[in-house]
Amino acid sequence: MTSYLRISIALFAALTLFAGSLFAAEPVSKSRFKGVAIGGHDSLAYHELPTSTHEPAVKGSKKFVVSYKGAKWQFGSQQSRDLFKADPERYAPAYNGHCANALSLGKGLLRTDGTHWEILGDKLYLFYAGKGRDRWLDGNWEKYKVTADAEWAKVLAK
Repeated sequence: MTSYLRISIALFAALTLFAGSLFAAEPVSKSRFKGVAIGGHDSLAYHELPTSTHEPAVKGSKKFVVSYKGAKWQFGSQQSRDLFKADPERYAPAYNGHCANALSLGKGLLRTDGTHWEILGDKLYLFYAGKGRDRWLDGNWEKYKVTADAEWAKVLAK
């Protein structure tokens, strides 16, 4: 076997493994070009905001970043960044920030920008629009969650 053929086979194998790892990662709601998750909002800060007044989400900073599931998660402070880094599953939004309502309607993955949110059962859920959030607050969010969870499982199985 020539060295050219060996190099070609090695390159093909490396590219195949690299491409496989790209598709094996869980999808995250992130910007297309910069890879910033959930519109650059601080996913930990949602848990500290009062849901009764539903204040705007806290914008993160490029100074406080954690790479997680192939995305850049930004935070408003070093403390938020460190807490997220120590327990990302606790503070990352459900469905990696994709619209919970779209999943519950069988519409697939819809990116969010972190603007429309709700904490339900100690978990952060993000929505593409306020209408979807309002639907989940109509008293049936647990029912919608069952459907969204099943749709998310299908996405992960692909």
